[in-house]
Amino acid sequence: MDVLFPFRNGAVLFLLLIPALLLIWTWTRKGRNVVLPLDHARSPRGSWIRAFVGIAESLPAILLAIVILILAGPQRWDEPRSQKVLTNIEFCVDVSGSMTASFGDGDRYEASMKAINDFLDYRTGDAFGLTFFGNAVLHWVPLTTDVSAFRCAPPFMRPGTTPRWFNGTEIGKALLACRKVLIEREEGDRMIILVSDGYSADLGGDRDMEIARTLRNDNIVVYGVHIAETTTPESIVNITSLTGGEVFNPGDPDGLRRVFERIDEMQETKIEKVRAEAVDHYPLWCLLGLGTLGAALLVAFGLRYTPW
Repeated sequence: MDVLFPFRNGAVLFLLLIPALLLIWTWTRKGRNVVLPLDHARSPRGSWIRAFVGIAESLPAILLAIVILILAGPQRWDEPRSQKVLTNIEFCVDVSGSMTASFGDGDRYEASMKAINDFLDYRTGDAFGLTFFGNAVLHWVPLTTDVSAFRCAPPFMRPGTTPRWFNGTEIGKALLACRKVLIEREEGDRMIILVSDGYSADLGGDRDMEIARTLRNDNIVVYGVHIAETTTPESIVNITSLTGGEVFNPGDPDGLRRVFERIDEMQETKIEKVRAEAVDHYPLWCLLGLGTLGAALLVAFGLRYTPW
């Protein structure tokens, strides 16, 4: 019964013994026969009438059974659904002084933040975080599916207006800070999108390979966007390739937009089947109850045994 029709309060179903006993009593009790003193007559057995009357007398017990089923909380299995597997994406954006260099109609920082906001529009359903870094690291937006804070971020962390400890570039420190944020999320994939335009002094001496192995062991993929005319630093190439990502070097705002589109294509959305869940299902039993009640009231006007 629970497999075909699950119930929230299964213990209430034991009360079904009461209507079951009433039904047994209705169909097995004696004393229904009525003898008419008619000489030399053959009275019919009346089996059809007996059956109809028996059904009529069973309606109250059936109605009681339906009420008990409703009190037990009837449920049904919902259709299995497909849902997107969450991807936790941490943007790691350089706000050192060099990010004020011209890039298209604006500067590198403005172009980067615009591309990030565009990226959010076609990655709905993911969790995004925003981290700014220079020589220091600031987690501006925690991982969240509500991206409204991203829209307001650009004016507050514009390079040149930040404190002096943001003027340098320490990519290694920033990546490890983003790692701490991502490993706190047990569900979903993990990804860092690094946007920077410079070299990092804290990635020398095989430090880049050490950080890359740490990120890879935590299943964190790093994509790099080197937003400068110079060659992409080898350390960034090592980190992205070892973690399963890639590094890009856009030459203009259109190229930057295509980079984020390419990242979206490479980090494909995963779909998984969600197990069917039991949901409340009262309409069927309510309709059966109303129908039984109506039938019981109708037959009470005449379809019953007379007591003589």
